[in-house]
Order: sequence, then structure tokens, then C-alpha cells
Amino acid sequence: QLANGRAILYPFTAPEGITSAQTVRALDAIKTLVDDNPAIPAEGTLLPETYLTPRGMTQSALLAKMAQAQDDLIDELWDKRAPNLPIKTKAEAIILASVVEKETGIGMERDMVAGVFTNRLRLGMRLQSDPTIIYGITQGEPIGRRIYQSEIDRKTDWNTYQIPALPKTPICNPGAEAIRAVLNPGDTDALFFVADGTGGHAFAKTLSEHERNVAKWRKIQRERGLR
Repeated sequence: QLANGRAILYPFTAPEGITSAQTVRALDAIKTLVDDNPAIPAEGTLLPETYLTPRGMTQSALLAKMAQAQDDLIDELWDKRAPNLPIKTKAEAIILASVVEKETGIGMERDMVAGVFTNRLRLGMRLQSDPTIIYGITQGEPIGRRIYQSEIDRKTDWNTYQIPALPKTPICNPGAEAIRAVLNPGDTDALFFVADGTGGHAFAKTLSEHERNVAKWRKIQRERGLR
């Protein structure tokens, strides 16, 4: 290794869906990085994945590498996007991808969730995404309880129950698959979805069907003692 100049590289994995502030805090666990007290990057500008870093690399340099990785990815995918999307810019794509990322932890659902949100945007419907409420309250930190009705009713720049548009900024750093999903959403007529108790979601085309799915989820919550 000395003769060939090869360095030992140390991995850092940024999970999909965490905020920029959470990412910066996570860097402190990588003792081979130099803590140069980096500024927190703008929300949604970092690409979550595993990065190999040499000893002595600064945290700022790694954050810059993550930002460049996201720029490279969105540049690559943008020209391959589906036609007639309701999102018109790369920035809007990242915002919507961040909402999709926070809505589902199941990879195969991302296309469907993106399809629902795409349908809603085309119809001028509000996205009504719970994670956007939470971001307006805590800037993406875990809330640790159910959302209160007063919080649903509170207008913030992110609460998509109250604003008829995308949030002001991303609400997390979306992963590559969420970005791909919003640029090529699933082909679906669904306009609604709600948790189904298995970790996934039940999708519905009509409000009445959705209300039945919601009632099933509320029953599951009561049976599990969730509030």
C-alpha cells in the first residue's frame, strides 16, 4: 500500500430521508474525518448513499462531495423524465422526492406514492402529507407522538394540508430511488393512501374508498394502543 500510494478508505452511510442537520451530526461518529465545524447545507441538497473517505478528510469536503453527487444524479435523470409532469424544475423534483421519501419506507411503493402526488398536483389538490406538517413544527426532528388537529390546521411554509402547492423547501434529503420515482411516477388512478398496518399503504381512487381504509387503520391503531 505504501509503494502504490493506496489509502485505506472508511465508509460513511447517510440514510435516505434524514435532514441535513441530522447528516451533519452523524458525521461526528466518523472519527477519521476532521471536524472543521461545517455549516449545515441547505435542506435536500445532499445525496444519501455510502461514501468511502480517506483519513483526514474534512467534514466540509465530504458534504461537498455529497452535494455534487446529488447534482450529478439529478442532471443525469432530468432528461429522462416522463413527459408532461406537473413539476417544472429540478428544484421542484427534489422537493417532491423528499415528501415521497418520508411517506414510505418500502422501496416498491415509491413509484405509487409519487404517482398519487403527481395526480394530485395535476388536479390542483393539496398533497396532504403528514411529514410536511412535522417539518413545519420541528424542522424534521422526530415528533414522537401523533399529530394534533391544531398542528394540522396550522399554516406553515411546509404544511401541505394548508398550502395548495409543494412545500417551500425539501423536508429531507431524498435518495436516488425517490428522485427517480418522481421523475417517472407509477401509472395509477389513485388519489389517496393511508397506512395499512403492515408498514405499507392502502391506495384508493375515491374518497369513500379512502375513508374505509382510514377506518381500518384507526382500528389497528386502537388495537395497538397507539394515540
